[in-house]
Amino acid sequence: MNNVENKRVLLGMSGGVDSSVSALLLKQNGYEVIGATMELFVGSSCCNVNTYIDAKNVCNSIGIPHFTYDYKQDFKTHVIDDFIACYKSCKTPNPCIECNKYMKFGAMYEKAKELGCYYIATGHYAKTEYSEKYDRWVLKKSNAGKKDQSYVLWNIPKGLIGHILFPLADFENKEQIRSIARANELKVANKPDSEDICFVPDGNYKKFLENNSDIKPKAGNIINSKGEVLGKHTGLYNYTIGQRKGLGISYKVPLFVIGFNAQKNEVIVGEEKELYTTEATITDINLLLFDEIKEEIEVDVKTRYSAKIAKATIIQEDDKIRIKFKEPQRAVTPGQSAVFYIGDIVVGGGKII
Repeated sequence: MNNVENKRVLLGMSGGVDSSVSALLLKQNGYEVIGATMELFVGSSCCNVNTYIDAKNVCNSIGIPHFTYDYKQDFKTHVIDDFIACYKSCKTPNPCIECNKYMKFGAMYEKAKELGCYYIATGHYAKTEYSEKYDRWVLKKSNAGKKDQSYVLWNIPKGLIGHILFPLADFENKEQIRSIARANELKVANKPDSEDICFVPDGNYKKFLENNSDIKPKAGNIINSKGEVLGKHTGLYNYTIGQRKGLGISYKVPLFVIGFNAQKNEVIVGEEKELYTTEATITDINLLLFDEIKEEIEVDVKTRYSAKIAKATIIQEDDKIRIKFKEPQRAVTPGQSAVFYIGDIVVGGGKII
């Protein structure tokens, strides 16, 4: 971890084992640690009474202060409202990316400055370091392989990178983290991970949309790319690109959702080969490694958190970046993020349109 004179750090704590062990490691490395839990959404998986109690108990056990801050209105504005707007526009959002940008690294850093902290830290599996080659602080993949979380961090403000600590950057798996927690008698050592969208803890995002917005079931036609009507759908928000199950139609070959016509309230389906594309365009660009991309460059790209790396070239065209994949990619989905890498370094990313 970085070594500067100012070693005060504000650590975001969710009450889970990752952020708890991060607190322990920071303190062991000589940092003056302040634990902070953000109240974001009442009843969420990472924001409830048990969360606050677990985080505070960990802080008490290792001898650091802990505070809870109310950011529920900011969370609604920047994360929940965006989540709803995406589904209204037939896009599939990744709310963790918005939360990281505006809350865990945006609002958190502002609070850190108020408290006289030079650093903020989280329990994400990612890495920051100063690159002599690029003459700037860079965001990199961690050593955690499939658990690496650099993908969901592409949209953080790049001026913050030199002020971020990721204590878990060099660990390779979760069991190493749990072992440290057990060895130090942290009560959260065996606490299960939260895998769902935090504000949809039961996983039923459709019910969440219906209960928290004016999105309601509205039947329409399911058509193929030739315009033939094959059946009825129950509302565009109930479907996503690449979906096969739950379409309620029979056909001579398997069919998948390949697009939407929002004006006509239609779900468009096609054969699997129609899911593949060799190009994509992104907007809402955030470049971390360069100020702009002036000429075509080769990168690795991920178009979903769980997607495999794909080879591509990218070129910036004003406020958009055009991606040309070396091999056709399946189910590239509007609303999701395309994130670029050179080696282990995050170049930046944007939202697929």
